[in-house]
Amino acid sequence: MSPRTGRPKADNPKSNDVKVRLDEVTHRKLLQYCKNHNITKAEAIRNGIYLLLEK
Repeated sequence: MSPRTGRPKADNPKSNDVKVRLDEVTHRKLLQYCKNHNITKAEAIRNGIYLLLEK
């Protein structure tokens, strides 16, 4: 029997999807932040949530 092909299972799968509406200014700021820090929008938003929870 051959081994399974495809991606390995993630340790912490991101199975929940959240949609948010942003005004144009906020969206541009988010994109600029992501570009400056070389991260995705999802990573930036997750980091922001963790910052809020630390307060």
